[in-house]
Formats: sequence, structure tokens, C-alpha cells
Amino acid sequence: MSRIGKRSITVPPGVAVRIDDGVVHVEGPKGALQERLPSRVRVESAPDSLRVLRADDSREARSQHGLAQRLLANMVKGVHTGFSRTLEIVGVGYRCEARPQGLYMSLGYSHPILFQLPPGVQAKVERQTVITLESIDRQLIGEVAATIRKLRPPEPYKGKGIKYASETILRKAGKTGKK
Repeated sequence: MSRIGKRSITVPPGVAVRIDDGVVHVEGPKGALQERLPSRVRVESAPDSLRVLRADDSREARSQHGLAQRLLANMVKGVHTGFSRTLEIVGVGYRCEARPQGLYMSLGYSHPILFQLPPGVQAKVERQTVITLESIDRQLIGEVAATIRKLRPPEPYKGKGIKYASETILRKAGKTGKK
């Protein structure tokens, strides 16, 4: 049995979970999310917990068991506390500014970049070089952070670019000077 799939999900007070025809609706103080469950799993609901069960022991059902449990746990945590992701901009002249239409970034290209944030994601810019993204949807915030990072990935010689706050850039030694 899946070690992750057999864990029960505790539902904090203030979070409501409703299951309709394989679609789970989760509502909490931060917002509401819904997700269609894979076909070979089902959710058993108790007053303060959820449990994901699989239909049989087929390979497909076993592979979907842990996935469904983590998706539901992320939904419950997202509507209760939310998720955040922090990006850092490293480089001389590289900066970011939050505007109503999105993030306005100068990243060393010949033109500034205007990045439109999708609905459900908020951004705060601190010190022009630190971007904090907040959302209730963990998958969406991960995709947005990865897309922003792709605009100028960190390079290994000077470390210039956009990186996650928790990321460590492995540095390479540059060319040696003339002797």
C-alpha cells in the first residue's frame, strides 16, 4: 500500500469539504478549490478528516493513490493557510516592480518584460530584487514561479539571473587570465 496514500488528511476548523461525482470541492477562509479525482480512487469523509482509498490493487490504481492524497492535502492546506514562493533577482541593473497589470522586470535585455500574473496569484516585490508569490493553488504557484525563472535563468559563472530563494547556484571557475 502507498505510504503517502494511506495517510489521513486532517481538515482544520473553518474548512468545508464536499464530494460530488468524483469532484472534490474544498472551501476555506482563503478561497475555494475543486479537483476531479482519478477514476480508480475514492474519498471517504469523516467530520474532521479525509481518507483516500483505491478501488483495487491494479498498477494504475496504486499509482493514482498517493497522487490523489497529496492533491487533496494541498487543497486543504491552500484554502486554510495558502502557499508562497520566493524568487530572488541577482545582477547589476536587474530589478522588478509590481504594477496593476503584472510584474514589470528589467533583466538585462534590450527591452523591459511585462509578466501577466494569472488570476489567483498575487505578487509582492520587496527591495526591487525579491518577489514573493502567494496563492491557494500549489500547482499554479509552482508553474508561475518556474515561468518567471525561465525569463532569465541563473548562469553558473556570476550567478546572475532569477533564482528561487532556497536554491543554491553551483558556480564554475571562469577562464584564467594571461600569464
